[in-house]
Amino acid sequence: MPSLAQRAFAECLGTAFLLAAVVGSGIMAERLAGGNVALALLCNTIATGAILVVLILMFASVSGAHFNPAVTLALASRGETAWTDAAIYIAMQIAGAIIGVWIAHLMFGLPVLQISLTARSGAGQWLAEAVATFGLLLTIFGVASRASAAVPYAVGLYITSAYWFTASTSFANPAVTIARSLSDTFAGIAPQNVPAFIAAQLVGAILALPLASWLWGGARGKRGAQPIASQQPG
Repeated sequence: MPSLAQRAFAECLGTAFLLAAVVGSGIMAERLAGGNVALALLCNTIATGAILVVLILMFASVSGAHFNPAVTLALASRGETAWTDAAIYIAMQIAGAIIGVWIAHLMFGLPVLQISLTARSGAGQWLAEAVATFGLLLTIFGVASRASAAVPYAVGLYITSAYWFTASTSFANPAVTIARSLSDTFAGIAPQNVPAFIAAQLVGAILALPLASWLWGGARGKRGAQPIASQQPG
């Protein structure tokens, strides 16, 4: 098994790449779309879904390729990740997400330090984040229970779809939410809207856990950094 240092670094690096893709593709899309917001969102969506598949395939054998505090907390609650490891994972995910945003800014010649002014608030947005995270966790546990090798593709496709069927464009990730508040670009979210988004995401994750256990069975005990794509919750 990889060391904790290797696993934590993989979570940091993977989350950094994820945010560089989310924010960088948003900047590129907005610049090239000529004011067509739907086209910009489509380009942003494709890049995000694609990089998720690649990153999970790349890092699943090292850290489990969580890249998401909600996923890490869910796995820890099922006994599949140690709580001490989970705390380190989450810290590294948040750090990696912020680094990824800064790298995206540097690549596109923007100020590194920014605060988003994009308001994303309201009951519909919060419900959307709960639904997005609920669906993401069900996707991971459900697909892993019957076709574990397909998890990277299922997650990428789910997020690609959820970008469009949720009112919030499916952040579904507390680390992503925090980092995107530090980018006043196409993908940004105003800092004052972050706590409600994260609360909704955690509610969605909490609701998904008992349903996943009921449908596909519970965890088989602690597995350290077993990849999401190889876990068999049933």
